[in-house]
Amino acid sequence: MPSSTKQTSAQDFVPIADIRDGVVILKDGQMCSVLLASSINFALKSTDEQTAILAQFQAFLNTLDFSIQMHVESRRLDIRPYLEMLATRESTQYNDLMRTQLREYMEFIRSFTEEVDIMAKRFFLVIPYSPTTTNVRSNITSFLGRRSTAPFDANRFREHQTQLEQRVDVVTQGLARIGVKTLPLGTDELTELYYHIFNPGEQSAAPRPTNAI
Repeated sequence: MPSSTKQTSAQDFVPIADIRDGVVILKDGQMCSVLLASSINFALKSTDEQTAILAQFQAFLNTLDFSIQMHVESRRLDIRPYLEMLATRESTQYNDLMRTQLREYMEFIRSFTEEVDIMAKRFFLVIPYSPTTTNVRSNITSFLGRRSTAPFDANRFREHQTQLEQRVDVVTQGLARIGVKTLPLGTDELTELYYHIFNPGEQSAAPRPTNAI
């Protein structure tokens, strides 16, 4: 007998209702901005520099009156575009020795990456904002192609977006003091990022923002 239980769509487990103007809107009404952050080679710093960085980071966290989430993404680096670029340069070399060295270097890179997984790491900061009023509803199209219910209309969205941007400015300025550069993700980058989060088997890399750090 066919089961009478309604099948649950995989999209029902995705907490995102929409991504609009660089803002992630969750199904519970919370809004989030995501920043791509640069890294610091902490191990190469002197002891005094490490102590100063930790103190500045602690001071930055103490200034926040809202929570933030840190997300580290590790993906296997796709070396094929780099090898294709080298192959193009090989065809333009007129020096036989340079052509031979370039070919040997390409073979080394190819064999090395086949034996060792080269991972690329990216660092993200998720900054949330929860609107105090969530009783105004409007239908919007989610980034997954389904229609869902938004907790506020366009005017309220702009109002809450301004509040979220103020939090983003606080985080951006605080991290800049310790040498960490940040860049907010746009709608396309956010869509691609969350697509790969919910589809970890995909190998293609998410595009970096236009002015990637």
